[in-house]
Amino acid sequence: MGPNPFIGVIYHWIGGFASATNFIPFRGIKRWSWEIYWLIQGFAAWIVAPVVLATLLVPNLFGILHAAPPSSIHYAIFWGILWGAGGLTFGLAIRYLGIALGYAIALGLCTAFGTLIPPIYDGSIHVILHETSGQIILAGVLLCLIAVAVNGAAGLSKEREVTLEEKAEAGETDYNFGKGLAVAIFAGVMSSFFAFGLKAGAPIGALAKTELLAHNRLDLWQNLPILIVVLWGGFLTNFVWSAILILKNGSIKQFTGQPGLNPMRATHASGQTLVDFDPLDPSTYDHLAPKTLVLNYIFASLAGVIWYFQFFFYSMGQTKMGKYDFSSWTLHMASIIIFATLWGLFLKEWRGTSRRTKTLVAAGLFLLISSTIVVGYGNYLKANEAPTTITAR
Repeated sequence: MGPNPFIGVIYHWIGGFASATNFIPFRGIKRWSWEIYWLIQGFAAWIVAPVVLATLLVPNLFGILHAAPPSSIHYAIFWGILWGAGGLTFGLAIRYLGIALGYAIALGLCTAFGTLIPPIYDGSIHVILHETSGQIILAGVLLCLIAVAVNGAAGLSKEREVTLEEKAEAGETDYNFGKGLAVAIFAGVMSSFFAFGLKAGAPIGALAKTELLAHNRLDLWQNLPILIVVLWGGFLTNFVWSAILILKNGSIKQFTGQPGLNPMRATHASGQTLVDFDPLDPSTYDHLAPKTLVLNYIFASLAGVIWYFQFFFYSMGQTKMGKYDFSSWTLHMASIIIFATLWGLFLKEWRGTSRRTKTLVAAGLFLLISSTIVVGYGNYLKANEAPTTITAR
């Protein structure tokens, strides 16, 4: 079907919306500890959804994985393990900074590392720097980083202006900019390794493309088998850490209804209770109602499936970006931050801030949208270059 950067940008925007939305179902979970619902959403996101969708869309999926070079499998899993560490701490960044600011800072750093290091590592950065299309794409990356800095300034301003009661009303009872910034930096750097995993799994994608074309299927799905392998690594990291917490906290019985803590559950300053027990009836302390338990599983699984769709659409967008598909990472991350900022506004995370702070938020959002347009335009120029230009390389 060939490159089409405009369609690629649309796919990345859809994926960004999915990623920014996946934390919303967590708000419906009642009286479960973090390690319980995190493990359930991880199993749905990193094991079930990738295999089910790839099986439906890619013929001979397991034959492709069996035929793939062992090195591509091993390195994809390795980078996935490192990325998993970023995913673990990313949840803490959201807890300390809120959805809007946590996404902006953590994913801004993830953008820079995940976009620039792969072409630096494989040497293609030299060609990128000397082509107009490549220079425009890098300008878009720089614009994205400037937007992150603006969002960071908005966060500092917010911390000085918002009262503890207003933070609680927005579900940010643990808001802490200093602690959140440190966690977000670590999460951002480690999360960038997902881009390395996708790069390492490129031979798997090539086999999938051949299989798809042989069965008269769209090559749009060629990267889905890569996602399976990278996410194996991510699940391993998260499973080990969640298991450690379950053993340490004795929370395994929560799978069958024993109540636990839920640090991401919002509590309102108005005095409303968001837990499902009656303080005057001690018998309700001991076990979650069956309906509540089922809903907890549904909400956690839904969060995982929504999360997976970010990379489902990412993999589709990457196939449309042409020669400089490394810029897909910038488009994806910027799109996530855009929609996370919008969710933050919708959830009133910026309530009680000054006009200056809100102006910084708006400016950061504008710069992020602009960065995706600039990167998309650079890919458009590259996709429409004369074939002789490519041959000269």
